[in-house]
Amino acid sequence: MGKDKKSIAIFDMQFLTASISTTLVLLLLGMVVFFVLTAHNLSIYVKENINFTILISDDMKEKDILSMQKDLDTKPYIKSTKYISKKQALLEETEALGTDPQEFLGYNPFTASLEVRLISDYANNDSIAKIEREIKTNKYVQDVLYQRDLIDAVNENVRNISIALLVLAGALSFISFMLINNTIRLTIYAKRFLIHTMKLVGASWSFIRWPFITRNFWIGIFSALIASGILWGLAFWLINYEAELSTIITTQVMILVSISVFTFGILITWLCAYLSINKYLRMKASSLYYI
Repeated sequence: MGKDKKSIAIFDMQFLTASISTTLVLLLLGMVVFFVLTAHNLSIYVKENINFTILISDDMKEKDILSMQKDLDTKPYIKSTKYISKKQALLEETEALGTDPQEFLGYNPFTASLEVRLISDYANNDSIAKIEREIKTNKYVQDVLYQRDLIDAVNENVRNISIALLVLAGALSFISFMLINNTIRLTIYAKRFLIHTMKLVGASWSFIRWPFITRNFWIGIFSALIASGILWGLAFWLINYEAELSTIITTQVMILVSISVFTFGILITWLCAYLSINKYLRMKASSLYYI
């Protein structure tokens, strides 16, 4: 019987109402964290798919080219390399143009090349310029080709998007705090006379405070659990809709989102409950009628 009374006291309609409001706020906050983390992964994905091409002289033997490729693969700034022979380059261009240039030129106009993709931290023009100078020390390298304007545009856009998302995250975190704080203050406001009565019968502040903090702790847990479940469901739906998103929406991202939601949900409900209950504990009886 005691357990039933305790359950009713904690998990009542007011508990559910506060949990729904808190869930919606945590869902909003979780989506912001989700977008910040996936935007970071997206920027890495985009940068590491920007490649540059090393054009190699016909005087260089294929075994030496493959040796050069193997050496490049050991470099800390290289993500991957791909060797394209003269014959393969001709086949690809013939397929793209719909005609064989060798038929009317009488020779294969293309050269062997290496397509190189960099680790995202090095996918900027300053780093590529240093890498280019290093590669060009090989006398058989004719040229290193890359799109400078595209790389600058990608990095500029990534920087602007990151700043915008961080500002949005900060603003929504503040708004989330205020919304949850108001929800909890309203639930405690309804009990302000009960708090005063408990003070009159000699209950200590910690004794009065404990049930409210415990109750809001469970509101935070319950709300975070629902919000996290919705976000995981959304992530699974997006990956099923487009499989390539799995490189951006990773398990690590979702775990960090869940940790953020639970941390914020527990801390903010606990803190707001603590501040609100202390406010009414300090009030005199006459003040309770005018708030």
